[in-house]
Amino acid sequence: MFGLLASPPRLHLVWALTQGESDVSGLAERVGGALPAVSQHLSKLKLAGLVRSRREGRRVVYLVDDPDVVAVVRLLVGRLADRGGQQAPRARRFGG
Repeated sequence: MFGLLASPPRLHLVWALTQGESDVSGLAERVGGALPAVSQHLSKLKLAGLVRSRREGRRVVYLVDDPDVVAVVRLLVGRLADRGGQQAPRARRFGG
C-alpha cells in the first residue's frame, strides 16, 4: 500500500476518491490529470485493492470504501499539509 501511495499522483487520486466516487473522466478533471495517466494509476490502485470500481451502465465508477485506506490517506495528507503549513487540499492539480 505504502509503495503505491508514495507516488504523488496516486496519492492524489486516492485522496480525491476519499472525498467522493467518480468515473475516470470526472476524476481526471478533478485532479487535473491526463485521462490515460489517471486510468493507468487507477488500474494499479485497483489491482492492489486500494480502490474498487462498479459499473453504472456504460460508466465505471471508482471509489474507496475501505475505512482503513480512508483513514491512512487522510492522516498522511493531513501530516503532509501540516509540514507545509497548509490545510489539507480539497482538489489540486494532478501530481502537484
